[in-house]
Amino acid sequence: MSIPEIEVLTNLVSRVFRIEDVTSGDPQRGFFARYRGQLVEGDSTELYDRLADSLAPHNLVPLFRAEDGRHVIYIEAKPAELKNAKVSINFVLFVLTVFSVMLAGVEVPTELCNDATQAILYMLKNILTGWPFALSMLGILLTHELGHYFMSRHHKTPATLPYFIPFPFSPLGTLGAAILMRGVPKNKRVLFDIGVAGPLAGLIVAIPVLFLGLSFSTVKPIVLSSCGISLEGNSLLYLFAKYVTFGQLLPAPAEPQGILYWLKYFLTGQPIPVGGLDVFIHPVAFAGWVGILVTALNLIPAGTLDGGHVVYALFGDKAKKAFPFIIGLLVVLGLFWNGWWIWAALLFWLGRVNDAPLDQITALDATRRLVALAVIIVFLLVFMPVPFTAIMP
Repeated sequence: MSIPEIEVLTNLVSRVFRIEDVTSGDPQRGFFARYRGQLVEGDSTELYDRLADSLAPHNLVPLFRAEDGRHVIYIEAKPAELKNAKVSINFVLFVLTVFSVMLAGVEVPTELCNDATQAILYMLKNILTGWPFALSMLGILLTHELGHYFMSRHHKTPATLPYFIPFPFSPLGTLGAAILMRGVPKNKRVLFDIGVAGPLAGLIVAIPVLFLGLSFSTVKPIVLSSCGISLEGNSLLYLFAKYVTFGQLLPAPAEPQGILYWLKYFLTGQPIPVGGLDVFIHPVAFAGWVGILVTALNLIPAGTLDGGHVVYALFGDKAKKAFPFIIGLLVVLGLFWNGWWIWAALLFWLGRVNDAPLDQITALDATRRLVALAVIIVFLLVFMPVPFTAIMP
């Protein structure tokens, strides 16, 4: 960049920034210029917008950073706008997921549990009976993803429509859904809003669905049959919902037990209380339970998960210090449900990346900090240390 161009940029930056030193950059290194110093008095979000608007005619964008106790502004080329994704792909995946989740919603007779071929044929013949589970399940997932999508639109951060992932002949019929960010959030407040909108929106639907489904469910003895025993895991919220509906903690052991028993069972899923009582949940209740599980998984405070966005918006790069602890905790929990080892591997591979906003100086305001505290409490209420337990025949 030539000296006159540097002077032009410096003049623009000096309107919002007390410049201490200037470094001319190289576009190949990622920036045109770097300014170190301190923002002038005022709201940092307004200062960012003022500088961004003045740089827009030059097709440049500012990055606000904090380094070694000083504010730093990098001037970079504005990223090229991505072409709009084909909506037809979203539609096809959604239709396939509806079909897949309808199959998962079919209640297969227990006598077919050891005959996979006949069980699949039964599911295909009775696919229409799976609509209560499919409607409930997809309603929760769609609400979750649209929470992200509409909050992205609200903050003018480009994002795709939801991509649903079908997984035929599986217990859930889907691997979930996701939207893809096609732009960088402006600041931590925007990142936070987009991150929390999905889990909170999905949970608002999942909780009524769970209670509705539990009203259709029944409490029966836990009996070891030729199909084995498979029990859904417990969160504090799920235990509370069952207690409100049925008036007791479930699954209830055959003999009354003390607090140590319940603490051990909650954390390890063992021992399975054969001979005791448990709720045999209706497909609608199962969909609500899955919605709670999905919320818990998304709120794990790591990487680009929704929970990762929350802790990054709260603590910035300091949040990364908790990453080894989170991986270690998942490895330990994997001793009681080996699915956590898969999650630990995925997060170790992908979870070390954070969605850094353009403006990393602007902190969360008091209201968002209160919401963040509420989200952390929600995570503790919905987290399931052992999502599934089973005894094979």
